Amino acid sequence: MARINDVGGMQGFGAIDTSGGPEAFHADWEARVFALNRALIAQGVYNLDEFRDAIESMEPGEYLAASYYERWFHAMRVLLDRKGVVAAGELDD
Repeated sequence: MARINDVGGMQGFGAIDTSGGPEAFHADWEARVFALNRALIAQGVYNLDEFRDAIESMEPGEYLAASYYERWFHAMRVLLDRKGVVAAGELDD
């Protein structure tokens, strides 16, 4: 069974907006999520395969509604909880 991220060959998603500038991040929080993810991977808290799987395991509606870095943040939260780095619910606020 394909996951929601596997959209190869699907149509109907509309054109990709490429009008934005060269900035890598659209908000400061995105840069922080990027940096924190790099640090967590570098420290061996989780690996890139686990990170990718956490993104690809999102519920389809949530995946489609989330931005790129919202998906990253979701995966980080899932993995930090799964690995016992944070207590359940600690990141809810």
